[in-house]
Amino acid sequence: MSDETVQDNSMAKAQEAARAALPKRFYKTADVAEGEGGWFVRLDERPLRTPKKRLPVLPDRALAEAIAAEWDAVEDVIDPAAMPMTRLVNTAIDGVAETMEAVAQDAARFAESDLLCYRAEDPEGLVARQTEVWDPLVEWARSDLGLKFNLAAGVIHVAQPPETLDAALAHLAEFDAFTLTGVHVMTSLTGSLVIALAVVHGRLSPEEAWAASLVDEDWQISQWGEDEEAMKRRGRNWRELEAAARLARRP
Repeated sequence: MSDETVQDNSMAKAQEAARAALPKRFYKTADVAEGEGGWFVRLDERPLRTPKKRLPVLPDRALAEAIAAEWDAVEDVIDPAAMPMTRLVNTAIDGVAETMEAVAQDAARFAESDLLCYRAEDPEGLVARQTEVWDPLVEWARSDLGLKFNLAAGVIHVAQPPETLDAALAHLAEFDAFTLTGVHVMTSLTGSLVIALAVVHGRLSPEEAWAASLVDEDWQISQWGEDEEAMKRRGRNWRELEAAARLARRP
């Protein structure tokens, strides 16, 4: 037996063991109900709770229904990896709500090295595409949010004005735990605080935000083709961003 076959078998066994450890579906129905302060998700008419046994009070019915749909879609085992909205809401309630200032500071630090500030020097096609997609967002951040950025050619770090970093933190401090969670996740996935804030404020749709974050990657794909594993990872990241955008940008 080859080393590669042994590795494949080991991975399969590890995945099977991990799946076996997941809890089985124990409920028949998942639905939503309105109650004091907002909306709730129910499993067999009993309120769904977070891992810390807290009761998620959701701000709108659509968000509650999105979570209920994830639970309703479970066929065999309850796999958190397949339930991005549920995971993000649990994170917001059990984690972010208790550390709002620290999470806001962490997200604000992305303004120091925002993706949109670092431009290619060549080839001409990539330079033109970055200018087309990113320049309007940089201008929007300046005019609407007061975030003024210095741009750089290449990957050498460029310092940003202290007032920009202060403004970013002040802006993030206005968000509730749900919005801040969504913004932090989107910022981490795209490498851009500006892109995340543009989604929150309706300047970009989630699809437009995702495309803006992938200008460089899409250019490389157009030149060299797709990598299967990279595309799978990209698909997972898109589903995560889509859920984060739904959480951050509510009706």
